Amino acid sequence: MADLRRRSEDAGLPPITVPPLVGRLLTLLVRATGAREVLEVGTLGGYSAVCLARGLPPGGRVTTIEREERHAAVAAANLRRAGVADRVELRRGPAREVLAALEREGRRFDFLFLDADKENYSAYLDALLALARPGALLVADNALWHDRVLDPTDRDPTTEGVRRFDEALARHPRLFSLLLPVGDGVALAVVTAAADAAPA
Repeated sequence: MADLRRRSEDAGLPPITVPPLVGRLLTLLVRATGAREVLEVGTLGGYSAVCLARGLPPGGRVTTIEREERHAAVAAANLRRAGVADRVELRRGPAREVLAALEREGRRFDFLFLDADKENYSAYLDALLALARPGALLVADNALWHDRVLDPTDRDPTTEGVRRFDEALARHPRLFSLLLPVGDGVALAVVTAAADAAPA
């Protein structure tokens, strides 16, 4: 796995891959939930997609979305090197467009991982919920954003985007959520039927 991280950075991709501990957590969560259909928004070099794929049961599949063609090319090569290319579908294009296409196709997912452009985190939430089966687990990286979301004076657009997402998770009637102080903050939320959502 360290080789995958190095190859991504050698290819000039931003050094923003999830840390190994978060990668291990993703594998564990997929395995623990028994998820067969996994969706990732934000492939980058494919490291987290490999972690997700390694938690799948036989016959499971990861669908991962990447907007940047150069990133997608590096990811495709890394998926092949890791031996999981047959379990990962790489969809290229802007996330909102691909998410809408997946909904038109009638796709539904047991596990959803968000690690894309932070300004639009909250904008992706409704699209992800439309694709989530009841009981699905939604996971988002960078939920603390270098602890900047805790500073009410920080009005940077990226910080504001993550803060809006965190608040939406906490208040959404279909989500039962918590935030883990792992890495840069990992948000977890179980997607419930509206009547089953836990009270705040």
